[in-house]
Amino acid sequence: MSLQLPQDRLDGIVARHAAATEEINQASDPVRTVELAKELSELDPVVAAIATWRQAQATLAEAEALIADPATDAEFRDLAYEERDSARAEIEARAREILIALLPRDAADERGVIIEIRAGTGGDEASLFAGDLLRMYQRYAAQKGWSVDILSESEGTVGGYKEVIAEINGRGVYARLKFESGVHRVQRVPDTEASGRIHTSAATVATLPLASEVDVALNDADIRIDTLRSGGAGGQHVNKTESAVRLTHIPTNTVVLVQDERSQHKNKARAYELLRAKLYDMERMRIDAERSADRRSQIGSGDRSERIRTYNFPQGRVTDHRINLTLYKLDEMMQGLVLDEVVDALTAEHQARLLAEEALA
Repeated sequence: MSLQLPQDRLDGIVARHAAATEEINQASDPVRTVELAKELSELDPVVAAIATWRQAQATLAEAEALIADPATDAEFRDLAYEERDSARAEIEARAREILIALLPRDAADERGVIIEIRAGTGGDEASLFAGDLLRMYQRYAAQKGWSVDILSESEGTVGGYKEVIAEINGRGVYARLKFESGVHRVQRVPDTEASGRIHTSAATVATLPLASEVDVALNDADIRIDTLRSGGAGGQHVNKTESAVRLTHIPTNTVVLVQDERSQHKNKARAYELLRAKLYDMERMRIDAERSADRRSQIGSGDRSERIRTYNFPQGRVTDHRINLTLYKLDEMMQGLVLDEVVDALTAEHQARLLAEEALA
């Protein structure tokens, strides 16, 4: 199927690239120069793809003209058939690349995230698995050069976490982690299982894009602030002062608790940050639900009740159920080494669905 491209938009992109190139060559303001450089870095691959696509269109027209001309001898006609097939493949490949570049971008993709991991069914084993997931994301973040800060944690009785909330900052964090929201299931033999029986347990993950005061305006009258003592599992590391901060957003009954810092002031600032992220995410999900009211929820919808992935330790495999992807690289996955492979596949599937919607629009 031939992909149709909006020629007026392509002309506009090429014109904007030319104008930005001319402006950056004459710019003297460092701030403006940085802005233009960022814009050009995004436009360069699209403009290159447009140029290749248009050249392939011209090549295809020439080849088809030769094939249609009765005067073309057999040898040239064979070469023309090869040129035609090659040009068609190039056109389809570049058209898809261009269409993906033209898809509406998620405004939150470049932001950092708040990631919440909670133990689900499975008792102590679920808490241990929640800890494994946190370490997986910490290792993945380290490879990307991102920072990870724990905002709140509730330790499990034998290790791991009943709940842990962390902030991950860096470029493009949400774009890479937004598909992690959902139920993660683990199948393995617990250390305490003498009979070697495989147990199944689960943990839920929620990734929320960070929001600024511009994104979410908070009215002080809508927020109840409580301070309390913070502490670890079993009363360990109890803070004698009331440094933990709990915020309740009264209109939505949204509650957040931050207790990691010794300073109440720092905990309060982080609690407001977490509350903004939750309210921003709620609004994004509401808008997405309205857009998706007439179709099934898609990858990246943020449905935290959906089982998205299974980690099977006896078989050394990880399966993402949304795209039926199975990798026998579980150890590497838990080290954060092959998460990109899964994310790339999820992103490609998401783009394919968006392209299909564009074609039907």
